[in-house]
Amino acid sequence: MADCRNQTAITEFFLLGFGDLPDLQILLFLMFLVIYMATVVGNTLIVVLVVADQHLHSPMYFFLGNLSCVETCYTSAIMPWMLASLLTGDKNISVSGCIIQLYFFGSLAATECCLLAVMSYDRYLGICKPLHYSTLMNIRFSFQLAAGSWLNGFLPITIFVLFLSQLTFCGPNEIDHLYCDPLPLIELSCSDTHQVILADFILACVFTLPPFLLTLTSYMCIIATILRIPSTTGRQKAFSTCSSHLIVVTIFYGTLMIVYMLPKRGTLRDLNKVLSLCYTVLTPLVNPLIYSL
Repeated sequence: MADCRNQTAITEFFLLGFGDLPDLQILLFLMFLVIYMATVVGNTLIVVLVVADQHLHSPMYFFLGNLSCVETCYTSAIMPWMLASLLTGDKNISVSGCIIQLYFFGSLAATECCLLAVMSYDRYLGICKPLHYSTLMNIRFSFQLAAGSWLNGFLPITIFVLFLSQLTFCGPNEIDHLYCDPLPLIELSCSDTHQVILADFILACVFTLPPFLLTLTSYMCIIATILRIPSTTGRQKAFSTCSSHLIVVTIFYGTLMIVYMLPKRGTLRDLNKVLSLCYTVLTPLVNPLIYSL
């Protein structure tokens, strides 16, 4: 943290991205363009199918439609700007533009955490309490869970951004990342960042830790129930109903934890960039493939 006195506040940041790979910019642009188009088409198809097909009007597919909607918006918060910077070479982004990108990316990521928890709870009821499933997971309750997931995703990031917008940035203005991530942004501030860091920690504990613990607990109960099923065919059938969701949860949370737990120095910083692509680009891409299979 630097002293802001006698310093001019900066108006834009410079996202380094893949700047150390100048010869691969066009190749990276084409690769990410194909990935982005496949992600949007795949997730949009799932939403259309869930809405159009009467056989898919059940809580499980309703939540899947919400997840696909989140991931279409989620990847759209980052990929268009990344594609434009790769094509034009312009890596500047305004301070307000950076905060807006962080707001939507962060809100949608938090919403995805909640939806994954809701989907795991839905599978828990379906496998562990099959006789009471239709009573417990009715249409009204599924709508309430979906609405709560969206609210729980956007509320904490709104509060965090209000704190973040109070900071002053007066240089340096280089962010060694692919998009506007909270921690690299806070590090560039020359204001007192203690309140923002504390708010970030409290909001993460209150709003994102419970969904993760609910997901973990649900799958512990599901696995314990499946192992108690006497027949091999019964176990396979029960596991097949939740295996796709378990794969998605593992990819999403696994890469997310590695990215935020690894040190951000030296060669590990570059590894963080690559791994961050797993939950921002790879997960939205493979979800339609995993669920359709």
